Amino acid sequence: MSQSLESRSPQASSPRSLEGLHGTVAVPGQQASFWRQCLSYGGPAMLVSVGYMDPGNWGTDLQGGASYRYGLLWVVATSSLMAIFLQCCSARLGVVTGKDLAQACRDFYPSWTRWPNWLACEIAIAACDLAEVLGSAVAINLLFGIPLFWAVIITAFDVLLLLGLQRFGMRMIEAVISVLILTIGVCYFIELFVLHQTRPDFLELGKSILSPSLAKPGMAYVAIGIIGATVMPHNLYLHSALVQSRKLQADDDSVKRAIWFNTLDSTVALSLAFLVNASILVLAALTFYGKSGATLASGEWIDFKADTDWIQIAYLTLSPLLGTAFASILFAVALLASGQSSTITGTLAGQVVMEGFMHWRMKPWLRRLITRLLAILPAVFIIGSRGEGSVTDLLTLSQVVLAIQLPLAMFPLLHFVSSRKYMGNYRAGWFLRTAGWTSCILITALDIYGLPDSLARAWHVIVGG
Repeated sequence: MSQSLESRSPQASSPRSLEGLHGTVAVPGQQASFWRQCLSYGGPAMLVSVGYMDPGNWGTDLQGGASYRYGLLWVVATSSLMAIFLQCCSARLGVVTGKDLAQACRDFYPSWTRWPNWLACEIAIAACDLAEVLGSAVAINLLFGIPLFWAVIITAFDVLLLLGLQRFGMRMIEAVISVLILTIGVCYFIELFVLHQTRPDFLELGKSILSPSLAKPGMAYVAIGIIGATVMPHNLYLHSALVQSRKLQADDDSVKRAIWFNTLDSTVALSLAFLVNASILVLAALTFYGKSGATLASGEWIDFKADTDWIQIAYLTLSPLLGTAFASILFAVALLASGQSSTITGTLAGQVVMEGFMHWRMKPWLRRLITRLLAILPAVFIIGSRGEGSVTDLLTLSQVVLAIQLPLAMFPLLHFVSSRKYMGNYRAGWFLRTAGWTSCILITALDIYGLPDSLARAWHVIVGG
């Protein structure tokens, strides 16, 4: 008989993660139907997957497709696969130990590691929130014609949305976000598989996925950005906390069932996220790569250049389906929804790492406001000094920062789930351990390989020129 969850992981040393959401969703017993169990356990991975489809993903995928056609599609596929392995590990840690990753690091590692780990997480969350600021600002600009500088300022007030949604509980948050994800997914599905003029050569796509290369200048930098946008460090902390929103039991059968259904939830949700990200890159390649320009709804002609701010004209990827005018509106709404959804998960992740590492508690609206102000400041500075054509550069830079932070979350996570000391008989099996550690090493190696280029491009984004 396996050790019980409670006997292996006493909770006296750590307060509960996300106290107001902990254990609020009931799960049925083993006798319930498969679909009923799926519905009860499903949700945490969908909430986490929002971070895999945020404006940062849109920015890096758009830049990858517009600049290199399908050359970086293999990066989207590989990083999505690695994300599935790592999020499965995160969910397993939360189910088995009853601790999120931040709590586990605090309880099982030396006390001196708390501050650097927490600060690294906060930098990652601020970098992610910078992407949400920029995406929401572009959406506001497209919808209302407000200049980007002032649109960035307006994004500070999204704290009101968070407060409104949290009142309705975890299930409502998961439902709202799922509908938003489905909407944009359906639009891209129709363009790729139904409309003749935007249907790609699927054989060419397959060859691109199976032929990895970073030979062209700048590819490594964008590839690191795509990885950072896909495998987000704070999501590894968040997922291990969100699975505890279910009323999990400590007996052997219940733990095994929770692990299985959370693994299924992660695989399905992140596979959908891969399809959305791949669609964005493919449609960007079809719309922008090798083209000299396009005509806007107003009749204005715009030139496509190497330094074009792709995120601001990305709605053109939907114009074959919807027409330019309506595409602009729908894209803006979807981008705004993407930014706001990710804002919610970013706030929850911020609460998890602050409470887990430091045992500090803060009201969600105050936490949200501080994080948003930290994200707004660099956006205001760079857009104010360099103008409105720097949004894609900022988006990509924010995702590169996330990628560089990733090893600090991956190594502890894989250490815990690979260890019998912490996981007992529920430690990850050989396949998940192998896949997880391989992903960790590959991402770290790519970070190191691309670091010189990343630092040079980061300096360029900051100082211009």
